[in-house]
Amino acid sequence: MRAVILITLMYFSGVAVAFAQKTIKGSVKDHTGKAIESVNVNLKDNEGNIIIFTRTNKNGEFNLAVKSEQIIGYRIEASSIGYKKQSIAIKDINRNQDLVLQASETNLETVTVKNRPLLTTKGDTLNYKTSDFADKQDRTIGDVLKKMPGIEVAENGKISYNGKSISNLYVDGDNLLDDKYNIGTKSIPQDAVDKVQVIQNDQPIKMMRKNNMSDDVALNLVLKDEAKLRVMGDATVGAGAPNRFDENLTAMLFNKRLKFINNIKGNNIGIDPGIELTSHNFSDYQKRLDNTKPNGLLSTGAAGVPSLPQSRYLFNKAGVVNLNNLYKFNQDLQLRANISYLYDNRRQQYNQFSETYLEDQIISYTEFQNNKINPQKLRAQFNLNKNAENDYFNNNLSLDYLPFKTTSAFSINNVAANQYLSQKTFDISNELNYRKKLKSENVINLYSYLNNTSQPETLNISQGLNADILNNGNSYLGLNQYVKLPTWYTNNYLSFAFVKGGFAQTYKVGFNLQQQNLNSELYRIQNDQTSELVSQNTVNDLKWFKGRAYADATYEYTNDKLKAGLSLPVSYNHINYNDPVNSLNSSLTKLFLNPSLNIKYQTGIENYFSANYFYKNDLGGIDDVYRGTVLKNYRSLFANNAPISEAETHSFRGEFNFRRAMQMFFFNASAGYNNTKLNTISSYSLSNNIQQRMVLPLQNHVKNLFITANASKYIFALKSTANASLNYSESRYSQLQNNELLPFNTQTISYKAGIEAKLTKFMNWSYNAIYSVTNNKAEVANAITTNFQQLRQQTSVAIATVSNVYLNLSAEHLFTHQASQPNLNYLFADANVKYKIMKFKTDFEFGVTNLANIKRFDAIYLSANSLTTGTFLIPGRVAMLKATFSF
Repeated sequence: MRAVILITLMYFSGVAVAFAQKTIKGSVKDHTGKAIESVNVNLKDNEGNIIIFTRTNKNGEFNLAVKSEQIIGYRIEASSIGYKKQSIAIKDINRNQDLVLQASETNLETVTVKNRPLLTTKGDTLNYKTSDFADKQDRTIGDVLKKMPGIEVAENGKISYNGKSISNLYVDGDNLLDDKYNIGTKSIPQDAVDKVQVIQNDQPIKMMRKNNMSDDVALNLVLKDEAKLRVMGDATVGAGAPNRFDENLTAMLFNKRLKFINNIKGNNIGIDPGIELTSHNFSDYQKRLDNTKPNGLLSTGAAGVPSLPQSRYLFNKAGVVNLNNLYKFNQDLQLRANISYLYDNRRQQYNQFSETYLEDQIISYTEFQNNKINPQKLRAQFNLNKNAENDYFNNNLSLDYLPFKTTSAFSINNVAANQYLSQKTFDISNELNYRKKLKSENVINLYSYLNNTSQPETLNISQGLNADILNNGNSYLGLNQYVKLPTWYTNNYLSFAFVKGGFAQTYKVGFNLQQQNLNSELYRIQNDQTSELVSQNTVNDLKWFKGRAYADATYEYTNDKLKAGLSLPVSYNHINYNDPVNSLNSSLTKLFLNPSLNIKYQTGIENYFSANYFYKNDLGGIDDVYRGTVLKNYRSLFANNAPISEAETHSFRGEFNFRRAMQMFFFNASAGYNNTKLNTISSYSLSNNIQQRMVLPLQNHVKNLFITANASKYIFALKSTANASLNYSESRYSQLQNNELLPFNTQTISYKAGIEAKLTKFMNWSYNAIYSVTNNKAEVANAITTNFQQLRQQTSVAIATVSNVYLNLSAEHLFTHQASQPNLNYLFADANVKYKIMKFKTDFEFGVTNLANIKRFDAIYLSANSLTTGTFLIPGRVAMLKATFSF
């Protein structure tokens, strides 16, 4: 915590130094020497950016307070209706800067105002004017983004443009938040944002923009000039019943040198403040690193969460500190620090009934859990970035500490027990990337990634369960499962790119190394308090080493219409693992060639078609080969009796992307197919009390097909944004359960439609609906087919009643149908009234959620040949009174 405080003081002391000021004085007169009042006076840098602005007083004088920095050569610009614009260069900051304006005649053309939103394009950038889509009730830019055609904001805050997830959210061109952009969309006032830019083919590295092969999409929030000159933010104090609180303090600054969004908040109203720490593209980042390791081997076996928005089911008491600071030394060099800490206490209570259908039997169990969950997340990330035309340097140092504790009382088939789970993950990594452009325009690239992780886990269970399996049929007090899995990993490569015209050839050589050690023991506590190993088969001392040397030749071509790339990576893979406790000593050596091909063709100015294919070989990890049994949770025992798993995948994908920016119409359709061949399969032995998994050598296939289509249109006559989508997926795979090999076919189709409408000047309406159908069937004789249908509808009405008083009414309907179960119907309703005191920039808000006071929620879950029904305890009616002051 001292480190966080010191870093915060360092940044804020930096603010104080940055704002040490000097004053530029001057005057504006006409050609007769008469002073001109209310003239716009701007100070502009050498690139034409406005640094600061003001107006002249009644004597024609002006004062501009500037930072203590070199501004010689900057220009003072004066403009006013009826006069020609005039500017002068600053040669001496201590002398008066006097300007003389010449009179001019201005002929104003007749303009017809239709209040029609307009999108503008420039190259790969599409511009949305924020004011065209914002309403008086919209507080943050996130409220406005969901109204913009072509842009979709998911419930977890993830943003997509025309069906494609964005890679970054920039604030005035700077990557302040590093993919954790929820705090930006939830904090930045919408009236501070001039326009939202969609940047297609986003390439943040300057030297790579000439031959840009990027297919990423990013958003850039262009701020208004007045929003860059002061610290902004808000403070919220809220209290409610029963025993609820909601507090928030946010401060932000976005000037040329320093940008920050710093926030502290806490609540117990079911809103997870940790959602602002979500990295939306983290899974893609992990794939690029190629550092495969289990996130955690142990769990409490909890049932998950109900199919509701989190705010409707979460019992929490949580707080977060989130500090994001970026300082620019110059146009090319910057330092960024992102530091956060989350502390959360959660409660979860549910009971469920589960059935698994096999050829000649049905396996079933009932269980109840009452959980107290305590997740914590401490993350510190420091980034130094130089991004110039001829060289690029990026170093990212990250530290994560993730203690996680769960205490629960549970019962399974009416046998009661208690459990305690503790996981303490510590992760430190450093990623360095350096590129240099030579005089020949060729580029050399050096990359190095280092990572060290420790993740000790402990699971304690009392009383003793499944005595027939774990204690020779004798009663006992409990179980203690211990696991340690430290991991060391590095990935390094050197590449050289030859660039000529639209062609680029890149040759890369590198290596990665992974070293792990899995230690685990399962102890039982007898009735006389003695502790002993369950058996020698419940111990692991597995040492794992994986080395990979690789080379890659990539050929790329780009012009105005076509982008094409061919990659031919070859790798030499060696794995060695041994465990003297389980008499295990084995190794594997493989040589792989994994080609990929991608093509993107611009069929029109605003349309394109893309396609890609890749062939890939993957090798499993340490989780596939340990021999000693591990108690994963109170009803699951896992072990392996197979070689390292190998997966061979063919993947095809095609996409058509269409837009008409002037008509505000967006459409995309895509389809893909994956076929993966595996050399191992998980064999499950199921009973009514426990499941045991053993990985066995057996070849099988997993096949996946998907088809998606999305459309979004702004309807000018109705001042509304409408959207619709269709998603179809099909999976074919096999499961081995109780020695039965069951091939399954799962099909899901979902339809989605929605509208954000401005009904009148004082009333807005939104509606969203999702209808999905899932069919599961085992492809054997007399197999049971399960069919699952669900309809979810959400609607809200926002009304401006009298002066500065706003009313919001919302409802959510959830309908679930499954043939063998009764239908489930739920209707949630909320109401909220807000009063704005404009003079004091303060909002008073009173709201009631879950007006019907629903406290139990039933849910149905389907998977392959199993059906689970659960009942969750959820918060009932909650009333809140809040006051928010903006500054």
